[in-house]
Amino acid sequence: MADQKRTNQAGGTNRRDFLRTSAAGAAVVGGLSLARSAHAAGSQEIKIGMIGCGGRCSGAAAQALGVGKDVKLVAMADVFESRMQAKREYFQKSFPDQFAGTDETCVFGLDGYKAVIEASDAVLIACASKYHAFYAEEAIKAGKHVFIEKPHAIDPAGCLRLKRVCEMAKEKNVSIVSGHESRYDYAYQEQVKRIHDGAIGDIVAIQSMFLRGPYRLIPRDPKLSEMEYQFSNWYHFRWLSGDDVSQSLVHNLDRMRWVLNEENPTWCFGLAGRSTGFGEVYGDMFDHHTVVYELASGPRIYALCQTRVGCHGLWDDIIMGTKGVCHWTACRIEGETNWHYEGQKNNSSVEEQKILIGSIRDGKPVNNGDTMIDSTYVGIMGQIACYTGKRVTWDQMMAADFEFEPKLADVTLDMEPPTKPDASGNYPLPVPGFTKYL
Repeated sequence: MADQKRTNQAGGTNRRDFLRTSAAGAAVVGGLSLARSAHAAGSQEIKIGMIGCGGRCSGAAAQALGVGKDVKLVAMADVFESRMQAKREYFQKSFPDQFAGTDETCVFGLDGYKAVIEASDAVLIACASKYHAFYAEEAIKAGKHVFIEKPHAIDPAGCLRLKRVCEMAKEKNVSIVSGHESRYDYAYQEQVKRIHDGAIGDIVAIQSMFLRGPYRLIPRDPKLSEMEYQFSNWYHFRWLSGDDVSQSLVHNLDRMRWVLNEENPTWCFGLAGRSTGFGEVYGDMFDHHTVVYELASGPRIYALCQTRVGCHGLWDDIIMGTKGVCHWTACRIEGETNWHYEGQKNNSSVEEQKILIGSIRDGKPVNNGDTMIDSTYVGIMGQIACYTGKRVTWDQMMAADFEFEPKLADVTLDMEPPTKPDASGNYPLPVPGFTKYL
């Protein structure tokens, strides 16, 4: 696959020069930032690019294009040419007036991100999660706005990188918008306001659940090498996805931090393993996790996720207080106060893109670093507790800097795979009580 790595050598445009401002990113013309004056009233195109051509990044790009005709999709990259070409054809057909990709900006291979960043004003990142913080860093360095899907990182080293990225975005005066979509939902916003105003009293305990069947399973294509197969089925390999607490349950954990006024847990422990999903298509992830988080203010979060066939499915949070109970996804409160949301509804994933594009048009950058970093840490904290079987403290997480092997800088498509299946087709798993990270 080395011959498939392609980069774009084209020079910058006037629009990109607008975004490459001073070191502090604060060049001003007549009291308005250059970004704001360039995009006032949608008077100039906003060029977006996709890093990752799977369903989530494609969905985000389509939603961004739906924000306005001034938004153009100019670039896309994926590890695999076939996946990139399929999405290129889709956008050409579905958005003929807004697709402006070329052979130089629609690329494949591990270096494809370079062409996307070069061509775009705003970069949408949703691909193998190990790369999320790295691609965000490269885009922000280049003065580009960023939408970054969760999980924003899968290990402490990724979180430390994310911290640097969010600070850099402030210095360069560009946006970094988080894929923690629950916070953009109008109903959830009203619900959290009522909880904060005392509708359920003091919070005692929270039960958070992300219970479902296996996420998309990719059978092995015999034409692919082992490394290529793991990239094609990346969600099911821990070194690329971070596993299901970091990948999925992080949504619940992020919104419960929101409910708890962004308080972080002091420690947690976890119980997890694999009981039903066997065979190479399931990679080396656990299929069920339970994490218990304790907070200094008193409440405990009992967080559960699973990816097992034929089992009870539920995506919800039950928030129990001294005066009532909140049923999160139903937007309903029962107890001394009875309430059900009946106001305006919105699509929170669309809202993410409205916020990103709106911040560029208005010249008012949005930076979600104040919530996205710690919520990501909480997910990783629980995942490590499950892998090791040990109690994990917040202080340990803040002191940690390890990266799940292999290190991102060492990854190539022709390298020796970091994990291999045994004769039965199963990959080795962590062993709680013996696996060590901290």
